[in-house]
Amino acid sequence: MMTANKNSNWWNKTVKAVLATGLTVSLAACGQAPEAAKPAQPSQQATTQPAPAKETKQPEQVLRLNNFTEPLSLHPGMITDVWSSNVIFQTFEGLTRIDKDGVPQPAIAQEIKASDDLLTYTFTLRDNAKWSNGDQVTAHDFENAWKWVLDAKNGSEYAYQLFYVKNAEAAFSGKAKPEEIGVKATDDKTLVVQLENPTPFFLELTAFYSYFPVNTKVAKEHPDWAKDAGPNYTSNGPFKLASWDHKNKLVLEKNENYWDAGTVKLTKIEMNIINDANTELSMLENGDLDWAGAPTGNLPLDAMQTLKEKGLLEITPKAGTYWYEFNTQQKPFNNKKIRQAFALAISRQDIVDNVTQGGELVATAVVPPTMFAENTQGLFKDNDVEKAKQLLAEGMKEEGYASADKLPPITLSYNTEEAQTKIAQAVQDMWQKNLGVQVKLENQEWNVYYENVKNGKFQVARMGWTGDFNDPINFLEIFRTKEGNNHTGWESKAYAELLAKSSKEKDAAKRKAILQDAEKLLVDEMPVIPFYFKSTVYAKNPKLKDVVISGLGNAQYKWAYFE
Repeated sequence: MMTANKNSNWWNKTVKAVLATGLTVSLAACGQAPEAAKPAQPSQQATTQPAPAKETKQPEQVLRLNNFTEPLSLHPGMITDVWSSNVIFQTFEGLTRIDKDGVPQPAIAQEIKASDDLLTYTFTLRDNAKWSNGDQVTAHDFENAWKWVLDAKNGSEYAYQLFYVKNAEAAFSGKAKPEEIGVKATDDKTLVVQLENPTPFFLELTAFYSYFPVNTKVAKEHPDWAKDAGPNYTSNGPFKLASWDHKNKLVLEKNENYWDAGTVKLTKIEMNIINDANTELSMLENGDLDWAGAPTGNLPLDAMQTLKEKGLLEITPKAGTYWYEFNTQQKPFNNKKIRQAFALAISRQDIVDNVTQGGELVATAVVPPTMFAENTQGLFKDNDVEKAKQLLAEGMKEEGYASADKLPPITLSYNTEEAQTKIAQAVQDMWQKNLGVQVKLENQEWNVYYENVKNGKFQVARMGWTGDFNDPINFLEIFRTKEGNNHTGWESKAYAELLAKSSKEKDAAKRKAILQDAEKLLVDEMPVIPFYFKSTVYAKNPKLKDVVISGLGNAQYKWAYFE
């Protein structure tokens, strides 16, 4: 059992100080994507140590936080969830890394050259890029890792993130050979990448975990290298995996072989796995955690107002959308009008005001306003109950249901968590009151829940999306086919054609218009119900500095330290 840290009274001291000075909630703006995919110039990261404290004893550089649930995987080619990615973003690094200002910078690649038509990129790797076991990171490690993701038999749900590479999609579907994929290590230090079309956000993609390298030698000799901590788990980021007590705790330690190790101040990161928001906040208050809340934990909803009043709640908008997914392969949600009716019979404003309380914006569109500014207004009316009743009646008539009580039994599924429970209960009440529909609630622990959603074992399920890069295609491409992260069973030829057309359009304004047409089609078909645009909400130890939270909601601890 954890015991309180000897400096645990920082929480009470901070509360008193904040109340005395009248500080208010912090609200930061999201970073924006670069306009073009020309290589960014290396940023000169500050390497100066924080000003020494008055006392002679230096603070312990150990960060303690919560990683809400057991990672689904710690293989960069296999993960899709935030709790796995929170580990991977610390232990691995790609050709580029998103810096403190949200701009991709050279990372494992020391030099990046792009052709004038932006179809060919040449990456030159650093001489001092090492794996945690001391092996050299080579261009072959990148080539082999990307081709592993694009081998359909490996089951990578994020394989489509590499489809911007020439022949990648064709290879994934068996229509091209692996050697035809547009990624080639011409020697140990040089990686040449060819793209299908100019891709404005490509250097953001190379900072994303699906593009991370894997130690070729280790993966070949130990195929299960990523399933546990130990000598076979090799990584190339600022930290390395020291231990993994499954369903209990992960420990990361500073990677002395990291090329930029001199910048890294933290010596250790302890990631507890705690599924209860009240426990998480209590541990923060007692000094057993330095961070509570997003992106990898949760704060109790009942504590939100108090934390706001004390000025201890940090709220940062992020490019994410919370939604419910319909299984369109099951009745009654095979019918578009019935799906629309359920979507319109929800008061999103009531949910963000009275349930979540985290500064979220009502969403009546799928793509966040950070990408489509027009989506602050949305594509349909919130809480349009009369229209919902009309659509439900029309849909039931089309399907042969005489009344709402004749609909098949409806189950709303969600993962075990306070916020999900309260949102589901609110929606259950709204559907009962506004549509006369009886809904059963069903919750499961995340890993079990997500496996059922992936396998289509649900009717309505809570889900959502947080951007992997700052472009609307990242949200829209999910629904291009029934594969990958689209769990709804819905697809549309017209929709797929619009996305394909957008990929070939070089004029930015015309491309945006095409993508907005695609979003309108998606929202009209309503395979998902958008609820709200997300925010990153947390409280932390005030002595912890320079944790970088991106506009996409990712955390980076490379620059973090305690003063």
